Amino acid sequence: MNLQAQLFGPDLDWLSHTLARAEHVSSEKIVVLDDGAGLQLQDSGLLYLEPPADRPNPNNESLIVSAGVHGNETAPIEVLNNLLNELLHGKWQLACPALFILGNPPAMDAGKRFLDANLNRLFGGAHRKPEYRGLPEADRARLLENACKAFAAKHSTNLCHYDLHTAIRPSLREKFALYPFVEGRDIPDEQVDFLLEADVETLLLQHREGTTFASFSSSELGAESFTVELGKVRPFGQNDLSRFTGIANALRRRLQGEPPPKPDRASGQITVFEVVHEILNTGDSFRFHVPDGVANFTMYDPGTVIWEDDTTCYKVGDTPEGIVFPNRDVPVGQRVGLMIRPRS
Repeated sequence: MNLQAQLFGPDLDWLSHTLARAEHVSSEKIVVLDDGAGLQLQDSGLLYLEPPADRPNPNNESLIVSAGVHGNETAPIEVLNNLLNELLHGKWQLACPALFILGNPPAMDAGKRFLDANLNRLFGGAHRKPEYRGLPEADRARLLENACKAFAAKHSTNLCHYDLHTAIRPSLREKFALYPFVEGRDIPDEQVDFLLEADVETLLLQHREGTTFASFSSSELGAESFTVELGKVRPFGQNDLSRFTGIANALRRRLQGEPPPKPDRASGQITVFEVVHEILNTGDSFRFHVPDGVANFTMYDPGTVIWEDDTTCYKVGDTPEGIVFPNRDVPVGQRVGLMIRPRS
C-alpha cells in the first residue's frame, strides 16, 4: 500500500479524506516517507509534517499554513492539497517542520462559508463566549488553537503562519495580505519579500488585536502571521490554479528550505494601507451607505458619508479612504467593513 493510501485510505488524498470525514478522524495516523520525513494525521484536516532529524533546515524556520477557515474558499485548499500530493509522490523533500490545516471541514463539505458561526472570529479565546457554547465551530477553534500551541512549543524558532483565503466580493487589488496588530512591531523585510514572491503586492496593516486565526498566532504564539487573500471565491473544481502559482511556488520553496530569490526592488514594491476606522453594526438604526457588490479597495472622496445611526455619522476625513470587506449582513456588534488609506 502506498503512503497516501496508508494515511487516507484507498483512492483518497488529503482533501477527499477530509471531506469524507468532516467531523473527526477515528485515530491519529503516522507514516514515514522513504527519505525519513514523518507525517502525522492528527485530526480531520490537521496534518503535522516533520523532516528527518539529520536534514538541514537552512532557513531555521517552521511554518503553519492554513486554508479553508471559510469552507467555500476553495482555491487555497486545492493549492495546499496539491503541495502535499507532490511531497507524498517524492517530487520534493521537506526541510522545515510544518503544520498544514484545513480549517472548517464541515463547511467545506457543505460548500458554505460557515455553518453556525464565522470560524475566523472565534480565535484568541473568543470561542469561549456564551453565545458560541456548544457550536461545532467553537470546538474547532479550540482544537486548532491547541494544535498550534503544541506545534509552537516544539518549533518556536522563526515561526510563521500564513492563513490563506479568497474573497467573497471582487477586489480592485486581487491579492493582498493583512498583517495583524501587535504593539510596537514592524513587518520584517524578509516577510515583504516573501509576499512579493507570492505575487501579493498589497499589504494592509491592522489597527488592533482581533479574533482571527492570524491574530491569534501573532499575539499568542509570537508568529509572523498574515491573512492572505488570493482572489475570488469559487466552488471546488472551478478554480484556475494557474492564478495561484506565486503562492504555491513561494510556499514550496520555503518548505524545501531553499534560499529566497534576490528581491528586485526596482520592479517589486508593495503598496501599504492602514486601517483608519472599523465599521460595526450598531443595531436597529444602523444605516450603511456603501452599495452591495462594491469591490474591495474602492476609494471614497473626503466628506462622503459611509454609515450612520441615530447618534453617529461617519464621513471620510480630509484625504480619500477606501473600503475592504464591506458586508451589511452581519449580526449586531460585528464588523461591517474596514476603512483604509494609503500609508506614506
